[in-house]
Amino acid sequence: MQVPSQVEYERATSVDHALTLLSRPDTRVLAGGHSLIPMMKLRLAQPEVLVDINGLAELAFITYDGSQLRIGALARHADLLDSAVAGAHFPIFGDAERVVADPIVRLWGTIGGSLCQADPSEDLSAVFAAARATAVIRGRDGDRTVQVREFHLGPYETVIGPGELLAEVRVPVRPGTGSAYEKVARRVGDWSVAAAGAVLRLGGSAENPVVKDAGIGLTAVGAEHFVAAQAEEYLAGRKADAETFAAAGAIAAEHCHPVADQRGPEDYKRHLVAELTTRALHRAAVRAGHTA
Repeated sequence: MQVPSQVEYERATSVDHALTLLSRPDTRVLAGGHSLIPMMKLRLAQPEVLVDINGLAELAFITYDGSQLRIGALARHADLLDSAVAGAHFPIFGDAERVVADPIVRLWGTIGGSLCQADPSEDLSAVFAAARATAVIRGRDGDRTVQVREFHLGPYETVIGPGELLAEVRVPVRPGTGSAYEKVARRVGDWSVAAAGAVLRLGGSAENPVVKDAGIGLTAVGAEHFVAAQAEEYLAGRKADAETFAAAGAIAAEHCHPVADQRGPEDYKRHLVAELTTRALHRAAVRAGHTA
């Protein structure tokens, strides 16, 4: 039986209390725990102190302030899936949350925990990167903001420092935007073999839609910061049609770095990236009010 090493447990009663506890050496935040606890059982993570933040209701919110969607770090996956305001502005969240693990995990796992785990196969990191979201990191000296595209330093590593806590994620809302997420997994609720998310802002006419700007996030295929930057650059200013989207998918596949593993060889994953990116762009365009 796999058992974690001995650890001290502290339950935070406020955000300030949590930040004080997190200033101690070798501390880790306990939110949903679905990623951290298995790593502790395998001794891949051996914190000396666990700081339980589940009582911090002030971090469990999803609101729209007129210009941006604000998602508290302690909001659960099920909360985001069920949020009418999030779904109205970004259907990509519903797409992704429906394929995150299973209902039990979604009821307890948190948005902030998923981002902070920084797993290369985690869905929401690519979604927030595609949406050009901003992470709000809170410390004892106040808040600082970091673009989600700069939040992850590498697998299982983020920019959050000692004594800091991810407080919320802010997603800019702009008119004329559509979004979608496409994923292939070996079975329902499994980690991605590959996945792609697209956020498109379109202009022009219904007969001749043009891409004003695009965000493309990739999951589980070695894309730097979860982003297909070259494909995004290609799309800007081009006609939003099937040919353009297929070309962008091919560019995304060319510039990612999948690794062959039990889920499939490299060429298969590149094929998936091209196809899933194309599909996500098409659905995003339709949701933006244009047919592609």
